[in-house]
Order: sequence, then structure tokens, then C-alpha cells
Amino acid sequence: MIDPPSLVDQHCHGVLRTELGLGTFEAQLARTDGPPAPGTTLFDTQTGFAVRRWCPPLLGLEPHCPPARYLARRRELGGIEAGRRLLRGSGITAYLVDTGLPGDLTGPGELGRAGDADAHEIVRLEQLAEQVADTSGTVGSFLANLAESVHGAAAHAVAFTSVAGLRHGLALAPEPPGPAEVRGAAGRWLAGRRAGEELSDPVLLRHLLWIAVASGLPLQLHAGLGAPDARADRGDPVLLTGFVRATAGLRTDLVLLHGYPYHRHAAHLAGVFPHVYADCGAALVRTGARAASVLAEVLELAPFGKILFSSGARGLPELHVVAAHLFREALDRVLGGWVTEGAWSLEDARRVAGLIASGNAERVYGLG
Repeated sequence: MIDPPSLVDQHCHGVLRTELGLGTFEAQLARTDGPPAPGTTLFDTQTGFAVRRWCPPLLGLEPHCPPARYLARRRELGGIEAGRRLLRGSGITAYLVDTGLPGDLTGPGELGRAGDADAHEIVRLEQLAEQVADTSGTVGSFLANLAESVHGAAAHAVAFTSVAGLRHGLALAPEPPGPAEVRGAAGRWLAGRRAGEELSDPVLLRHLLWIAVASGLPLQLHAGLGAPDARADRGDPVLLTGFVRATAGLRTDLVLLHGYPYHRHAAHLAGVFPHVYADCGAALVRTGARAASVLAEVLELAPFGKILFSSGARGLPELHVVAAHLFREALDRVLGGWVTEGAWSLEDARRVAGLIASGNAERVYGLG
């Protein structure tokens, strides 16, 4: 049995505090642009089936019970108690929490207490910039306050994360933009920000990335499929190659989040560049019963010391559970299979499993 004793979720979000009906639950179950098609349900997905396999026993129900029965039991226990049971049943021992999403989500401390686990904050750069913009009157004050805010956040966060790939695409010019270029872009965006415009300007996104790189903290970059309105071809991590080359030799590690369906490309970059790491977790949640195949594809290309687990979970504690169980099951099927075939020793399989599950994250983020 390949079962690592410790599991660090190196990128996730908080869970909703509100009680959830069927429609609200399904909206959180899959990241779709609107409700399911008439006559269908989002429980009929790989993620939905995985929830029905792993979560009901933690609430005292049989595996694969009908969604209506599961949600009734969830309401019977109440959201807080159901969340506590689910999070503690996941086996996750530490959460690294991206606090950049809107909504009534638990913060790192609350998530850690509910899950009886350690918890640390990841600061989302774009949200930080938007907060600074809303309290800065001029371009000069905005740029000065932005640099100061990133520096201040680095004192308490374990990492920065960026959704530049979702907001604009990963094909950004690799070099830092010049001061005049930054001031011009800031002036244009601040004018639009008064109408609620999100930060998607490529010049300011590059500026943010380079400020974060200067901090020395690990920088997580979202890649692969993301928001429903994001173009999939702009999320290929290979598009980051120029930026990766430009940051080589600096003290900042880059972590390519999610990656699916370009997980092999992310694994390739992790194999080529010493400061690049590949996330293997959230792709497993999307692929469900096929998770072992996806994990094996990442292991084909990335060095084993460069692969990190995450859930990418947001909103539902069930997604933490599913990610953890699918990851452990995939590890056991892939590495255990190689042990059975004689390709790996059991000792090596357990050592590598421990690296991917927690050891690599503890090293990269300084959690030791």
C-alpha cells in the first residue's frame, strides 16, 4: 500500500459558510457558465461521481448514495458540522489558501481549525492590485502603494499567485516593462477601474509578476483550462517559456498550477528548468476515475522532486475530500503497479509518494 502519512494541499481556497441546496451545490461542483442543461445534472460528471464515492461515508451514508439523499444528510448535520467531518476525513495536514476569490469563504485560520490542520495564506496579486487601486488617487501613489503592499504581503504569506493566464493569457512578453510603459498602463487602467474594470492589462500584469519575483517568495501561475470565458489556447504553460528563461537563476521558484489538459507541458518545463515545479492535483479532480492515467503522464516527464499535490478546491469541502482520495488512490495504482512489476522498489515508491504528497511542498514553501 502506497499511502503517504502527510498531505500538503499546496493550492486551495476556503469553503462556503452558507447552507447549500441542490442548485447552489451543483454550481460549486463544476465550473460552468450557468446551470446544467435541462434534464441533466452536474453530478453526472467525473467529479460528481467521485463526490458520491468518497464523501457519503464521512457523513454516515453508504458510498454512491443518490445526490438527494446526500444533500439531505448534509442539511441535517448543518454546514459547519458537515464541513468539519469532510475536511478532517480528507487526511490533509496543511492547507495553502489562495484568499483572492470573492464570496463568503473561510480564511486560512478558519479552514485550518475546521480541518484540524495547519493553514497558510497565498496572496493573489491581481486582487491585491485592485485593492490598492481603489485606495490610491493618482498613478504615482498607486505604483508606490502597490510595491509597498506586495512587500508587506511577502512578510506573512508563503507564496504569491497570479491569474494572468486567465485574465489575459500566458503569452506575455518575458522582460519587465519600462517605467514609462507602466505609468501609461496604470493611468489607463485606473480610469477604467472606477467602473469596476478587473486588472487584465498585460503591461501591469507583467509588472506585478516581476515585483513578486523580486520578493523571493514562490510564485504560482495558473495554467490550463480555467474560467468558462477564458480561451483554452492561451493557457498552455509552454507560452511561459520566455518568462521562465528570464527568471532562471533568480531566487524565486515558479509553480505551474493545474495545467490540465497541458499537464505534460507543465511537467516538461519542470524537467528542464531547475526553478519550475508542476502541480498534479486539480487535474485529478477533473478526471476522476481516470486520475491514475493523468498522474502517470506527469510522472513520465517531471523529476519526482518537482511535482506537488493540490486540490484547487473552492467552495465545497467535498472537493478537498475528492482531491485527497483520488490522489492517494492514483499514487497507489501507479506506483504500486510499478512495484508489482518489479520496476520500482517498495521503499523508493513510498519515498517518492512522500515527496509529492508533502515533502516537495514543505521544501518549496519553507513549511518545515
